[in-house]
This record gives sequence, structure tokens and C-alpha cells, in this order.
Amino acid sequence: MTQPSPTFHAEDFEKPDGRELTLYGLEPVRVESEIPTPGDPVQARPVMRWHPLRSEWVMYAAHRLNRTFLPPPDYNPLAPIQEGGHPTELPRGVYDLAVFENRFPSLTLDAPEPEPVQGAVVRAGVGRCEVVVFSQSPEGRLADLTPGQMTLLIEVWADRTTRLAATGKIRSVLAFENRGVEVGVTLHHPHGQIYAYDHIPPVQARLLDSARGYMEKNGRPWLADFVAGERAAGLRVLHDEGAALSVVPPFARYTYETWVLPARPVALLSDLSAEEKAAFARTLKDALLRLDALFGVRMPYLLTVHQGPVGGDPHPEFPLHIEIYPYLRAPGRMKYLAGTEQGAGEFANDKLPEVAAQELRNLTV
Repeated sequence: MTQPSPTFHAEDFEKPDGRELTLYGLEPVRVESEIPTPGDPVQARPVMRWHPLRSEWVMYAAHRLNRTFLPPPDYNPLAPIQEGGHPTELPRGVYDLAVFENRFPSLTLDAPEPEPVQGAVVRAGVGRCEVVVFSQSPEGRLADLTPGQMTLLIEVWADRTTRLAATGKIRSVLAFENRGVEVGVTLHHPHGQIYAYDHIPPVQARLLDSARGYMEKNGRPWLADFVAGERAAGLRVLHDEGAALSVVPPFARYTYETWVLPARPVALLSDLSAEEKAAFARTLKDALLRLDALFGVRMPYLLTVHQGPVGGDPHPEFPLHIEIYPYLRAPGRMKYLAGTEQGAGEFANDKLPEVAAQELRNLTV
């Protein structure tokens, strides 16, 4: 059992197939049914192969082909189990959010060493994949969480990062949410995921290198100057809570790309004070509401939480922030990654960030 913090409560359980489950609540957690599982244990043997021309690892997990895909409402594996109902991942009870080991993981902490493959550099897919269920209700959105529940989510992301770092096998933790069938969502129940890597992935490594170079040159974190500059310009700020703010960055790749940032430069969510976490949560909620209000539909998006490396020296230069990539560039028009984006890694945007920011800022949420 996890000892409750001043701001949240948590209880740890083991599922029948051996996977870990943690229930989080603003009030003490209470379980009112058995701890279920929706099926037999899955034998995961994830493997990684090195891409020599891109200098990055590629994950292979053949068992994921059988994962649940858009089931009918009565077979929702993320809803609390009901008497006589289909087996699910979660118990009935009093709690707000739940985290459990993914039944179909791309990485595992105990991945076995693979057989050698001629012509390829291979190794075990070491890491961890978790599912974060935002609500017991299958309806609604992440943006529908109360301010207290949204702050709890920030605490949960921070707690999972701390726990994963404590395994001694993890170097980087990425929390994210895919929303909408347009971006490949296979379960409609409001949820996100966490991928924990035993290395620093390419995006985070590049962020770290750039932030380190900036700090060495200027003597202060990039985020400090970025926040000050955006506030001074007044062109792209969407919402400012004082301790946190949201902006359409001046270098946005997606038309309505939105970043949520703490005003004080830190590398990890756990580095934020309770007041800063609450402001960060309110700003995130506001950003998501604006995106849904933009065209009057649920905006399909990818939300990623960027934190500094763990399991080693601290990295005060790394800019903690959330990036939201909305996939609608106009009503009914998707942003597809085409030749220049996929082939060259350089984005083509249809609208200047200042114009997109003005449209989002003018919305009433």
C-alpha cells in the first residue's frame, strides 16, 4: 500500500495475472469488488532492433496484434467490473483514477534476451507500459475532469515517474494521450498511457541536447527566456495562470499546436510545488476546452508530457512542458503527415501561429 500524500491517496493491488494496479483518489480509496482481469495472461517478449541510419531503436511486440480493438460498450475493458458483466481491468469502488500494467506491452522490465539476428543489432525490449484511466465513466473527456481531478492526474503522472525511476532500469518516462479514432485510438473510454524507456529516446535526447547548449551559452534555462518572451510579445499566449501558461509556440508545426508550460523552469512534474501543479492542471484543462470549442467537435489530438531524464544526474536545463498536437487544421480537414514531414522531418503549416493563437484566444470556454 502506498502511503497517502497530503494531496492524494493511493492503494496498490496485484491483478489475478500478476500485473500491478494502483487506484488513486482525492479521498481514501475503497474497493467494493474483486480485482479483475479481462483475459488470460499474455506472454510478452518485446524486442528492439537498432536502426543504423537514424541512430534509434525500433520496438517489436508481435503479441500486440491481438489487443482489444474498438469493442462494443458492454465489453469495455476500462470500465469497473459489473455483477454478471464482461470481465474488465478495474474493480468497483471509490477512486478517481487508475493505473495498471498494459496487458499488451511494447516494453517490459523483465524482457528476455532475444536470439541473435543476422544483419541486425537486437536486444531485449526493456521498459514498462502502463494504462492511465482518467475516469470510471466511459463517457466524457479528459477536459471534463474537475480541477481537483486534473490536479490529481498531474500528481499521478509525477508519482508514476518517481516509481518507475526507482526500478533502477528506467531513463525516460513519457505520459501521453491519443484521442480520436482519427489518430488510431482503439478504446473510447477516457484514458492515456505511459511508456518508460531504459534509454533516452530520440525526441527527448534532442530536446536535452538543445536545452543544454542554450544553458551553457546563456547561463539560464531556455524555458525562462521563452516564457518571458512570450509574455512580453503577447501574441501567442492563450491563458496565463501566473504559475503556468499555455501558448501556440512561434515555431508550431501543427496548425493549432498548443503547449502548456510551468512559469518556473523545472525538469520533472515532481519538481513543481502543490500550487504550481494546480495552476498547471487548470491551464491544461483550459487548453483542451479551447481545442474542442474551436470547431464545435471533439478535436482529435496527441498529448505528450515531456520530462527530463531520470535515474541519473539531475537536468535543470530540461524544459518540462506538455505538447498538444491537434489533427484538424480546419473543419473536417485532417492534418496528414505527407512527403516533407515523413520523408524529410520538416513540417509545412497552413497558418501562422499568431493567427491560430488569436482564434483560440477569442473562444469562450
